[in-house]
Amino acid sequence: MTTNKSEKLILWFSETDKNDIPLVGGKSANLGEMINIGIPVPDGFTVTVNAYFDLLSRGGLKQKIETALKDLDVEDSKTLQRASREIETHILASPVPKNIKIAIERAYKELSGARDVPVAIRSSATAEDLPDASFAGQQETYLSIKGKEDVLEAVRKCWASLFTSRAIFYRENKGFEHMKVGLAVPIQKMVETK
Repeated sequence: MTTNKSEKLILWFSETDKNDIPLVGGKSANLGEMINIGIPVPDGFTVTVNAYFDLLSRGGLKQKIETALKDLDVEDSKTLQRASREIETHILASPVPKNIKIAIERAYKELSGARDVPVAIRSSATAEDLPDASFAGQQETYLSIKGKEDVLEAVRKCWASLFTSRAIFYRENKGFEHMKVGLAVPIQKMVETK
């Protein structure tokens, strides 16, 4: 069992702080900061970038993405859209590795208790909110997701959303290497409004 925080696939918000942005992204790190100073925040956990990079390392997925991005002219809208759809299709068709699937299912079960609870599943790029760039709003968020299969599917969709045409265009224009930007996925209990 992994005990080193930097190698974990799942981290609870309470385990994270601002020093963990490269592992969990800005959203989760900030939620951890709030929890650790006593602000009441709905509980949750993050699927770390380790899971995302693990997925990329399997089945030739990384090479397929690199091939789709090679010599891509992001100013050509049709070509950009086609590359984006191709990459998203590859990611959505890739099975979630068993170790990641088990880790997500266990954490969701622990978060839920006896009955599945609805959760917000958000994307958090690990290069977010840098002084010279902001990736906020470029990737997907899914609300009121309930049940382990739907949670897993939403996580996969978040990973795929790292390659929307808008996200590819932005990274290209800002000079970010596509394969070095990771994606963490915070999963947080939904709360009823009153």
